[in-house]
Formats: sequence, structure tokens, C-alpha cells
Amino acid sequence: QVQLVESGGGLVQPGGSLRLSCAASGSTVSITSMGWYRQAPGKERELVARMFNGGNTNYADSLKGRFTIPRDNAKNTVYLQMNSLVPEDTAVYFCSARGVVRMYWGQGTQVTVSS
Repeated sequence: QVQLVESGGGLVQPGGSLRLSCAASGSTVSITSMGWYRQAPGKERELVARMFNGGNTNYADSLKGRFTIPRDNAKNTVYLQMNSLVPEDTAVYFCSARGVVRMYWGQGTQVTVSS
């Protein structure tokens, strides 16, 4: 089993930045990738970004250039650095970790972009 604990959500003004953190614990050796998804009200959950153990990354096309996903393997922690935030980025952000046989999810953290 893998446990994921997120932190760093909150309220930010348009144009601002925010960094989310996700720390993994438990059977972390089984993790092949870690990443972030988000779900806005009335919408489906969508991929934001993910990083594979070898360092390759995937980003949602619409977020490239504004979001990055640094990862600290020694701490089993992945971050989501979000810049130039817009109201459309408002959503619950979920950390994810893909194991050998299943996907693990964090509890979610709310990000609200509003003036």
C-alpha cells in the first residue's frame, strides 16, 4: 500500500503562484510514476502532469509553460508548481501514484483562483 499526503492548496489571486506538495509513504518501491490530476465542479478529473521514475514527464497541453512538476526522489515527494494562475485553474487537485497493479490517490486539496 502507498499513502499520499498533499499540502499547499488555498486561495490565490489571478496571476499568482502556488506550490502543492505530495509526500508518499508505505510501499514506495512499487511506484512507477507520480503526478497530479484536478477536478473542477461539474467536470471530469483530468491529468495535470506526471513524472515517471526515469524522469520523463507528461503535461496537459493547455498547462505547458505554466505548471511544472519537480520531484524529490530521496523524499518520495512530488510538487506541482503553478504559475500565472487563472480562475479556470480552480479545482480540487489530487496527487496520484501509479503502482505495479493499481493507482493510488491523495485526499485532494482545494485550489481557488479568485480576486
